[in-house]
Amino acid sequence: MRITRAEGRRSSPLRRTADITLPPFGRRLFLLGASTAATGVLTAAGPRIPSMSTREPFTLGVASGDPSSDGMVLWTRLAPDPLAADGLGGMPARVVPVEWEVARDERFTVIEQRGTVDAVPEAAHSVHVETTGLAPGREYFYRFRANRAVSPAGRTRTAPPAGAVGPALTTCVASCSNYPIGYFTAYRRLAEDEPDLVLHLGDYQYEYPTPEKAVRSVAGAETTELAGYRQRYAQYRSDPDLQAAHAVAPWVVVWDDHETDDDWAGDVPEDDQTREAFLARRAAAFRAYYENMPLRRSSVPRGYDMQLYRRVEWGGLATFHMLDTRQYRDDQACGDGQRVGCAERLDPARSLPGAAQERWLADGFRRSRARWDVLGQQVFFAQRDTDPGAPEKFSMDGWDGYAASRDRVTRSWVDAGVRNAVVLTGDVHVHWANEIKTDYADPAAPTVGTELVSSSVTSGGDGDAATDHPDLHTNPHLRFRSNRRGYVRARWEPGQVTADFRVLDAVTTPDLPIRTAGSFVIPDREPGLNRA
Repeated sequence: MRITRAEGRRSSPLRRTADITLPPFGRRLFLLGASTAATGVLTAAGPRIPSMSTREPFTLGVASGDPSSDGMVLWTRLAPDPLAADGLGGMPARVVPVEWEVARDERFTVIEQRGTVDAVPEAAHSVHVETTGLAPGREYFYRFRANRAVSPAGRTRTAPPAGAVGPALTTCVASCSNYPIGYFTAYRRLAEDEPDLVLHLGDYQYEYPTPEKAVRSVAGAETTELAGYRQRYAQYRSDPDLQAAHAVAPWVVVWDDHETDDDWAGDVPEDDQTREAFLARRAAAFRAYYENMPLRRSSVPRGYDMQLYRRVEWGGLATFHMLDTRQYRDDQACGDGQRVGCAERLDPARSLPGAAQERWLADGFRRSRARWDVLGQQVFFAQRDTDPGAPEKFSMDGWDGYAASRDRVTRSWVDAGVRNAVVLTGDVHVHWANEIKTDYADPAAPTVGTELVSSSVTSGGDGDAATDHPDLHTNPHLRFRSNRRGYVRARWEPGQVTADFRVLDAVTTPDLPIRTAGSFVIPDREPGLNRA
């Protein structure tokens, strides 16, 4: 069927895989004519959150993600009872048609595209619509309709055309949101900053049950099976602050460990279980992750494997190389944890992203013509000796545990002549601003990149106000630290990047104001950090 831009386009169907049963190509996917447009008045304001006791299907809000110059993914999931123990959100075991619309304005007076896609029980009634044919570099609004109910509206945007280095891009970087540990106020404040793009670097949800000291509870025990993971995502996505953050801008997401199991590495779990048992758990976690994220069909899980690393190009201004630092890594050296004198961490045969992903990244650097090449990844990249005395002590879970792999990645962007390299990091629940060196043992070694580490949304609790830390003195290339929760806001321009480390004074108290603890400028062609 030929589809014109005025008519709209079909959403891309999901392919059948070994582990997920999804509708075959073309099944029940069709265009709606103008007479069947969804009705109801919606605005671009923060999503309304229906009562859990109603049969409102859009209790999990809406989201968009992975924007290109002519489209993006639109997401929702039908769940009138989000906390249903079977993980299916209170939905019947049948196919439900879901209408979708993309408009040029928040009142939906000019509809750009519309269509219908099936929400199927095999995918927990999640919907992933891949739009194409939209205009580059502009804002759009979208919504869904099912069973006569109309979803909240979301705001999204397409990337600029290829080669364009303007206008400026505002991003927010977030990670590590542990629901029982605190309130998601950081997500609400992020939404109020109205970024163009949100980068989430992992630990979107945590597998643990409710701990003894908690400000709110999660349903169920530790997540190990599909029903539990689905229920956990539904509870997180019921949070109004998180829904506001998803509705304000497209997201680009990658996982870390807690979406599956703490500190997992490849096919090696954290705790004592068989490889077969862990891979079954991993498959369940991957499937639930895909169902609940605005990801393209290229990321549909295949058994216990899932293609997550990818690139998102923002015209000629920035290329975001989004890494998966869990699925392909070698096991942590010397039994994991903080270690002194671990020779294994220096083994050149070891890799954190895996050999294939390292090659993919190096090839991307060679091909890139972007003003800013950005690595969106999970674990601490710059060297960090955590013992102020001798000998040195390093974390085996971060890049310090895979030192040769880090050297290869760093050398690959240097050898490729990348104009500006910036690494974005999560995981450690603390803000850091770091300078990346070719040789951390040589004080005169050149700075070849910059690392911006985002603190957590809630993980680690309230934190403290201290700005000094022994690691800043032991590692002079670490330039800034804040142990408050929050996110990093960055403005990307052709001539510089300005990074603001946004913080809350507490997460155990809801709805606190946000402030900026520190700001840095990275000038074009001048790697390193300058106080703003």
